[in-house]
Amino acid sequence: MLRRYLPVLLLPLAIVLAGPLRAAPSAELARLVEALALPDLVEIMQEEGRAYGTDIEDEMFSGRGGARWSAQVAEIYDGGRMLDTLTGAMENALEGEDLTPMVEFFTGPLGARLIALETSARRAQLDPEVEAESVARLEEMIADDDPRLALIEEFVEANDLIEQNVAGALNSNYAFFTGLADGGGLSMEVTEDQMLRETWSQEPQIRAETREWLFAFLAMAYAPLSDDELRAYIDFSRSEAGQELNAALFAGFDVMFRDISRALGLAAARFTGGQDI
Repeated sequence: MLRRYLPVLLLPLAIVLAGPLRAAPSAELARLVEALALPDLVEIMQEEGRAYGTDIEDEMFSGRGGARWSAQVAEIYDGGRMLDTLTGAMENALEGEDLTPMVEFFTGPLGARLIALETSARRAQLDPEVEAESVARLEEMIADDDPRLALIEEFVEANDLIEQNVAGALNSNYAFFTGLADGGGLSMEVTEDQMLRETWSQEPQIRAETREWLFAFLAMAYAPLSDDELRAYIDFSRSEAGQELNAALFAGFDVMFRDISRALGLAAARFTGGQDI
């Protein structure tokens, strides 16, 4: 059940920089978090975050970030806080819901295999060459009118992956922009309306990149599955439990992405404004 808001320009996958620690999740939620391999996903996001931090430096203040910027990015991508924030938001979203069907599915043979495939593919795509290869393979599948694409389309629609990722990326872009502005990192004052217009102007690019990444990733991750196995995953995704879990995951990631984007915007402003950390 991996979710990703694609970064556009400067915006990374993220988590809140500071704030009170939440209480430990319930035993049932802890089982679900472990079944979904969310600690492994957070570890991957930390690596993605370091790469995005480098992109920010290269684009906004090349050669002026150095060790101080790297340390700031590492602090923002603190794995313990990331997991705490994600599970806390999920627990709020799932309050009063029966988690048993979710836990049973993802601790069963098929569910466990699905998570292993998703996690392995996400980790492999830390290598830009592997990600490029997955896109090239998708292009071949499209050219060959591969029937697997129809099943992937069903999966994407069942989980509303395009719209949810586009909305999340727009929220993150706006949060980064406001952090940059509030930190004094812009050369001129901008109004909220201007920031919103600038954010929405990126929507077509975000949508196109989201669709390409999702289909390339899913085609790569689910290649070992039979059509029947993928159909079973689609059926679970359309079930009440699947829809509740999907909504909770997106709620958790949205909190993470918006908060970290603002934190990175504020941090970047200190460098673009010539101030010390």
